[in-house]
Amino acid sequence: MPPKPKVSKEDILNSALEFIRENGVDTLNARSLATYLGCSTQPIFSNFTSMEELKNGLLLASSKMYRSYLEHEIKFQRYPEYKASGMAYIQFAREEKELFRFLFMRDRSCETIDYLQDDFTNTVCFIQKQLGITYEEALFFHMEMWAYVHGIATMLATSYLDLKNEQISDMLTDAFLGLKMRYASKKGDS
Repeated sequence: MPPKPKVSKEDILNSALEFIRENGVDTLNARSLATYLGCSTQPIFSNFTSMEELKNGLLLASSKMYRSYLEHEIKFQRYPEYKASGMAYIQFAREEKELFRFLFMRDRSCETIDYLQDDFTNTVCFIQKQLGITYEEALFFHMEMWAYVHGIATMLATSYLDLKNEQISDMLTDAFLGLKMRYASKKGDS
């Protein structure tokens, strides 16, 4: 009898991503993934020491997928770079609802790894340079915009609301210009 074909680590990760897309991360466990793969749990635990290790691999793969949305939107040059990053985040939420939830709507209080920390720091430095404000001001500016963008993305990811891209673009412009005006007036006060 010929040996059964081996299930590779990449096969498991790809299947687990598809599983999350179809079923959500809350139903992902070794048994449900093995059933999805059509195998026993043995190949999963031969490739990963634990489900935690598998989920960390999934977080990395999901963050790469999100980054591809970001890079595509920036490359397309439909919007200024900062706005493009917000539009990409929202588009990812619209098109990859479950992966968005997995990446951005989970409890992160006990995590030691932030797969997107470099992106965050680079964005804050970009804002600081573009608006001529301090790092601390740029950090707060970005936090305010991020809360606004995340709110829109969450409404789309949970199917609470459906907005057209033109509406979202106008909303982000309004929020950005309002914040920019507030920071400009602070400079005038000093």
